Amino acid sequence: MFLLAMRSIRRRPGRFLATLLAAFLGATIIMTFNSLYDTAGQSGVDSVSADTLTTSASVVGGYGTLLVFFAVASTLTVNVRQRAAELELLRCSGATPGQIRRMVVGEAVAVALVGAVLAIGPAMLGGRALLEMFQDSGQVARSVDHSFGTVALVSGVDVTLLAAAGAAFLAVRRATRGQRPASGGQRRRGRTRSVLAYAALLAGALGALSTFAFSATDEALMATPAYGAILLSVGCALLAPRLLKGVLDRLPLTGASGWLAVRNLRRRADHLAGILMSLILFTAVATATLYMQAVESDAVEASGLTRSVEAKNLATLNVTVVGIIVVFVCVMLVNSLYAATTYRGREFGQQRLAGATPGQVLGTVGAEALALTVIGLFFGTVAALAGIIPFTVVRTDSVLPDQGLGIWLAVASIAAAATLGTSLATARRVLRTPAVEAVSVAA
Repeated sequence: MFLLAMRSIRRRPGRFLATLLAAFLGATIIMTFNSLYDTAGQSGVDSVSADTLTTSASVVGGYGTLLVFFAVASTLTVNVRQRAAELELLRCSGATPGQIRRMVVGEAVAVALVGAVLAIGPAMLGGRALLEMFQDSGQVARSVDHSFGTVALVSGVDVTLLAAAGAAFLAVRRATRGQRPASGGQRRRGRTRSVLAYAALLAGALGALSTFAFSATDEALMATPAYGAILLSVGCALLAPRLLKGVLDRLPLTGASGWLAVRNLRRRADHLAGILMSLILFTAVATATLYMQAVESDAVEASGLTRSVEAKNLATLNVTVVGIIVVFVCVMLVNSLYAATTYRGREFGQQRLAGATPGQVLGTVGAEALALTVIGLFFGTVAALAGIIPFTVVRTDSVLPDQGLGIWLAVASIAAAATLGTSLATARRVLRTPAVEAVSVAA
């Protein structure tokens, strides 16, 4: 099956470009920040510089590891779902489920290994640039030299390969089980998902409310509302299919395109859950972190105090984490939307043969993307406000931040541009194929 996996990659390399891009970006981020461990471990590095480098590597490295797994998992899930007919043909030809899993996992590991190797050079440059940024802000001494050693290399390769293998295994297992009738095991997994979602919502609410137990000058004040907002967004993300189905009937979408968009979204709610999850997480984490950091920076500036090294580290980490989330979520959205829209070539061809014009098809795709964007922004904003409001009340005695809607509009614009732009551009490209040809090729 390994040889079959390698032949599959050689014959259809375009199918694996999304996985390669996700693995490359993930390995680059992991190696870049873990190289700070190598830098901090050098002889002659002072304790303040070592603490700054180690803290940055541990915090962002942890986020990076999770994001790599989710990014690779999202692309592989779409990839495997689109290969359902091919995998079923292999099963009918005598391949066992174990052999199919080994083939898909082998493909993912091979592509991830290439991505990790390609990431070594950019990670070296990124680590050096990151160290210079810390030195320019006075958080690390100028005498510290950058080092790219064993920790960065081994962690980057290992995490990327493990994430690819684990995500591929889960994706193909879900796909093969999805071809069977519903079972008690699937219902138990649904209940487990609901329990985890409600647990995350409860923990997030408690974390946000616990902010009122701190004083305005506590160093850990930002931690509890930030994690509360993140947990609330995770809970909403886990409930994405249910939230999508519950909101669809209340959307004011009219006309033929709007009616068809609602019907398509309801039918494909489980498949679109990954896209909605990305939108909710991106909106909540980016909005909550940026607003709370802006409130904190303005409060420190108004007090006339000089920010400590720890405060500078926190501000740098917050901005860096949000930047990483923006990059990965955009990659996940673009990859998932591109693959999902391209896969609908036959559906678009059938609609055109039934009398729909290309403009009406594009209108339907645009309405679907708009609905996803609105739902993701709404629940992500609610989760973010649950953390922002307690933090702002305790830190400034105001209910809402004084920064206005600028930050939220920037976050919403990025989410909308990624979702609407990718969906419409891909659909327009797919519609260039004649309807009869699209139906016959896909069949």
